[in-house]
Amino acid sequence: MCDRRKVLKPFEDQKDFLNEIVNSNIEKFRKGDGKITVIDKFGKPLKNAKIKLSQKSHEFKHGANIFMLDELESDRKNDLYKEHFAKAFNMATLPFYWGALEPEKGKPRYDKDSKRIYRRPPIDLLIDFCEKHGIEPREHALAYEHFFPFWLSDATIDEVKEQYHRRCKEISSRYASKIPTIEVTNEMDWESGRTKFYTSPDYVEWCFKTTEKYFPNNQLVINEATKFCWGDNITKTGKYYSYIEKAISNGARVDAIGLQYHMFFNKDNEILQTEKYYSPKNLYDNLDLFATFKKPVQVTEVTIPSYSWKEEDEQIQAEIIDYLYSIWFSHPAVEQIIYWNLVDGYAHVWEDDPVLISRTQGDMKIGENYYHGGLLRFDLSPKPAYFKIRELFEKRWHTEETIETDENGVAYFRGFYGDYSVSIESKQSSESISLLKNKNNEFTIVL
Repeated sequence: MCDRRKVLKPFEDQKDFLNEIVNSNIEKFRKGDGKITVIDKFGKPLKNAKIKLSQKSHEFKHGANIFMLDELESDRKNDLYKEHFAKAFNMATLPFYWGALEPEKGKPRYDKDSKRIYRRPPIDLLIDFCEKHGIEPREHALAYEHFFPFWLSDATIDEVKEQYHRRCKEISSRYASKIPTIEVTNEMDWESGRTKFYTSPDYVEWCFKTTEKYFPNNQLVINEATKFCWGDNITKTGKYYSYIEKAISNGARVDAIGLQYHMFFNKDNEILQTEKYYSPKNLYDNLDLFATFKKPVQVTEVTIPSYSWKEEDEQIQAEIIDYLYSIWFSHPAVEQIIYWNLVDGYAHVWEDDPVLISRTQGDMKIGENYYHGGLLRFDLSPKPAYFKIRELFEKRWHTEETIETDENGVAYFRGFYGDYSVSIESKQSSESISLLKNKNNEFTIVL
């Protein structure tokens, strides 16, 4: 056993807490009761009809960013990327970074045939993939200072606001009906702003109020970096909580709260630096805190490194993901979990990473010694962590059941919220039903 396994100590020390709260909360908050009535075409109830229920998808959203769609260096790798993504996830984060989406003023890169920029595929290409595979797209992010376009660097606040109006109008006209979740602001605490607009006192609330005009029927989300969500001073006086509280009190319609979760720590410091992040009680306390806003919580960007492709290192990554996803899935406020980079070797993470990748496709550098934060290895073979996520949503948190109607043609079941295929024994046809949270889950099947 390697010393790295000590990183699991916070989870193991709080096993009793985990077993008590995680299992009971999943049963309470992630499952619901359904009623199925089977009748013939004359309305007569059919007793003793055996009904097979098979869950096909989850109401709970889980996914990854899809920044590497058709961005890899061979057709084989691109095909494997698509295959692994479609099998594992029902949500994808799409890159709407302003600087890459509109590198030249007035020339946005929406169309499939747009000029390629590394890790920033054209939006229409991504939308088509999502629609083909029944994956819900998620927008990231309308206002993100770190990736503002350079042509706005010297603009006045009024000039930036004018362009932001135009940006929202364009994106809304193309995608508002296709992308339910709109991430409005991301990482509001950069030390220096690229524009005066970013440092203006009303930055957050102005962005939300303006975005609401163009996306009145979409979910508007705020998002922030890991240390402000799970690190020090996570209280009602903390920076992120205060940002949200101020924005809402000033009339901003913040519909959901995004919490990043990147464990960007060097291997030598991993055990010490992750101690509070891997504490189940600390995780639950922070979720409880942000849940006081009475808004859904989304774990928007997750990175858990394996640090190598050694068997034990990869197994530790999978075990950590098992613990974390179970905690997040069990909390009633959480509605989405988004892993970040699906595959190793294609994204710069920290300053002393072994390989630095250029943001242009032409001089991209890649290498097998790169940071191992993905769910797939550099050769696109799945790690245990990839299979772990699939196991959670396809087996552990999954309902397969056969029930039988009573003399009134009625049968009851309890299952995880999501879409189901329903078939009657000895009948060729099958139907689909959706067991949804906070809905009247009563269904009638006519034979």
